[in-house]
Amino acid sequence: MANNKTERVLMKGNEALAEAAIRCGCQCYFGYPITPQSEIAAYMSKHMPKEGRVFLQAESEIAAINMVYGAAASGVRAMTSSSSPGVSLKSEGISYLAGSDLPCLIVNVMRGGPGLGGIQPAQSDYYLATKAGGHGDFSMLVFAPSSVQEMADYAVKAFDEADKWRMPAMILTDGLLGQMMEPVTFKDSYSTPIEKPWACVGHDNKREHNIINSLYLKPQELEDSNIARYKRYELIKEQLPEAETFMTEDADIIVTGYGACARISRNAVIAARAEGIKAGLIRPITLWPFPNKVYREAANTAKAFLDVELSMGQMVDDVRLATECTRPVKFYGRTGGIIPTPNDIFEQIKALAKEVL
Repeated sequence: MANNKTERVLMKGNEALAEAAIRCGCQCYFGYPITPQSEIAAYMSKHMPKEGRVFLQAESEIAAINMVYGAAASGVRAMTSSSSPGVSLKSEGISYLAGSDLPCLIVNVMRGGPGLGGIQPAQSDYYLATKAGGHGDFSMLVFAPSSVQEMADYAVKAFDEADKWRMPAMILTDGLLGQMMEPVTFKDSYSTPIEKPWACVGHDNKREHNIINSLYLKPQELEDSNIARYKRYELIKEQLPEAETFMTEDADIIVTGYGACARISRNAVIAARAEGIKAGLIRPITLWPFPNKVYREAANTAKAFLDVELSMGQMVDDVRLATECTRPVKFYGRTGGIIPTPNDIFEQIKALAKEVL
């Protein structure tokens, strides 16, 4: 489908993401099959060769992320995708990419855990994505789409921002969004990769060698590298945070959740409003950097927050920190692939309302 003009088609989330990656100039895909993200690899295997680009099913997740490292070092847009345990295997390579200041796209279509867990949707890799993507002092950009359209749109944005800031970016989604089908619109043109004068592409003895490396044997050089990277992170925290708000202006109870949970929570908020409870929704779209300002401002008027996740509560502390602990933040979550209904969340809203209103 790549390179067609603007069109609206019915696609799975995984396939929409893959198509958007191709359209915005992904040159190399390296991956390994694992449910529930295998449609990304399957789509790439069919369409990348037609575009004269590289698709390679690596012998392991570890091999795939290191192939991304090599391709990214040459200046091309490169990506990999996997699901929870596969991303754990990639964590060393992700740290190398961050330490070498290399842009790339990593897609995690989450499944239940820990361990092999199950293949049903979950959101229990929030810590992995935002706190511990690998060893050492680093962060990566993390985007959390909540629709098939956003699976496509944020694949493009992730590539753009990764190139801009020279760092890895992750799409953190789940099996529900990866497998579900919705209409998605593709534009007739997308951004193209920026020029990368730092890339290792040969020099013809006309310039100094470019060196891509994450090894610093002199302690001062390593510290200087980390300090410079964290100065860049501060700029990102100022410029990139993104969140969607819904009925928050006069809300007493603010529900918050990302990805699939935000979709479900929106209906619960509408149900609460119908019953006279002033509820609203904050959906963080960037999980790193976290949109602290939106929560802090909401805490000026809201009386309480309800954090909804498909986990045991991995985002709830970030919500508490963002509100500066000025309002109670309650948690409601399901795990193991069990997805709450809007009514389940509505009942939680009613119970919280009785406590604080």
